[in-house]
Amino acid sequence: MSSLKNCVLTAGLALGMTGCMVGPDYHGAPTVTATDKAFVRADSSATATQPTAQWWTALGHPELNHLIEETLASNPGVDVARARVREARATLRQQTATGLPTTGASAAYLRTANISSLLGGGGSGNGADSDAGGTGGSQSGAASAPSGGALNLYVVGFDATWELDFFGGNRRAVEGASASVAASEAHVADAIVTLTAEVAQSYIALCDARQRLKLTQQDLDIESHLVELMKLRRAGGAATDLDVVRLTNQLDTTRATLPPIRAAITEQLNRLAALTARAPGALDTELANVAAVPAPPASTAIGDPAALLRRRPDIRVAERQLAQHTAAVGQSVAAQFPKVSLLGTVGFAATHPEDLFNSGNFTYLAGPLLQWTPWDFGRNRARVAQANAARDEAEANYRQTVLNALADAETSLARYGQQRDAVTDLALARASAQESYRLTELRLRGGTAATTDVLDADTRRTQADLSYQQGLAQLTQDYVALQKSLGLGWVDPAGG
Repeated sequence: MSSLKNCVLTAGLALGMTGCMVGPDYHGAPTVTATDKAFVRADSSATATQPTAQWWTALGHPELNHLIEETLASNPGVDVARARVREARATLRQQTATGLPTTGASAAYLRTANISSLLGGGGSGNGADSDAGGTGGSQSGAASAPSGGALNLYVVGFDATWELDFFGGNRRAVEGASASVAASEAHVADAIVTLTAEVAQSYIALCDARQRLKLTQQDLDIESHLVELMKLRRAGGAATDLDVVRLTNQLDTTRATLPPIRAAITEQLNRLAALTARAPGALDTELANVAAVPAPPASTAIGDPAALLRRRPDIRVAERQLAQHTAAVGQSVAAQFPKVSLLGTVGFAATHPEDLFNSGNFTYLAGPLLQWTPWDFGRNRARVAQANAARDEAEANYRQTVLNALADAETSLARYGQQRDAVTDLALARASAQESYRLTELRLRGGTAATTDVLDADTRRTQADLSYQQGLAQLTQDYVALQKSLGLGWVDPAGG
């Protein structure tokens, strides 16, 4: 009974010492740069208000909204990221359970025999039995053993092992596993941000290609009419073969632009089908009549750099990985110190089944186990150095990720602002081309202009429309890139 009390006291002492944790504590990510109150490259169309996560709704295209909903519900990339979250959570549960006792139950039937007795030998075997009987009394199993010197033994028992976390190695491992879970969750958000941008970019490219196909076909019809008129003028002696060849060359050049546009339409349809986890061709009918390229809103909410650093999932991933590697340093440091485990087993052992659970056959074993390798020729110190180097790498990666994120946002703002100015100029050019066509048509009615002049003005008007269309598509693409650089597209459960 006194030995059992000693074991209880040892366990209590051990529990009192498990508050110690070696290694560095994580106090948050380092400050990379002074956070400005506003973005440097923002223009007058950008506001510092909190942006909306579902930014694509501002484009006003229900087809796009539906495609994004389908993508987030069925895309394998999101499923992969979510599966990794479940895997990380299971690892955390496993690591947490490592700090608890390990228990087990066992049962065994053993049969042993003296080989000499079984073979019919006499001298040494009998002498050994006589000696055992003379020294043991009740300890001699030979008196109750079956004939031939065989002995049956029945054993039932329960055992438990508990490694005491004196220096916090297991608790550091739980810290690291918890940080890994958060990093996996941030990977899901990063996948959502990327996928929403990819769907929007592909949809805009599809709308742009269909619009360009329509305008190019209009231009082709005008140029075909011009060629026919020029042939009539040549037949009447008012034009030369060179005039006809020049217009025919322009017609052939325009016609050659149609196959790449049709190929671009097919490419974007296939890409959208893949993003929504469908087979190629599944969206051809649904997206056969998409509207023109959506224009971005007149003003864009972008928030501030501090909110960007809190919101972008790749920054969250890098920060959680830094926390994970910091905890790993503590694990490596704790491995240098002794490990103490409490071992215990209780059970019953008897030579006959009916005697197995008699109180006289009860056995137990309990006590601490110390393990330590103080002379490991530098292995533990090397592991600590490796962990510190990995932590320094994670910190450098975090700082680089923050700098890249800020540069990405500022560059996207600059491109978006410059393209907005370019679209304004293209709109003016389109308006002047339309006015030129209107005036030329009036001259035709007044008899001061030829039909070819009107057709030529119409061609310039169509080209101006095409340039404006391409400029608007690029502006909307830049708008999407800006939303992606701001880390938008997902909703933070905490509301941040």
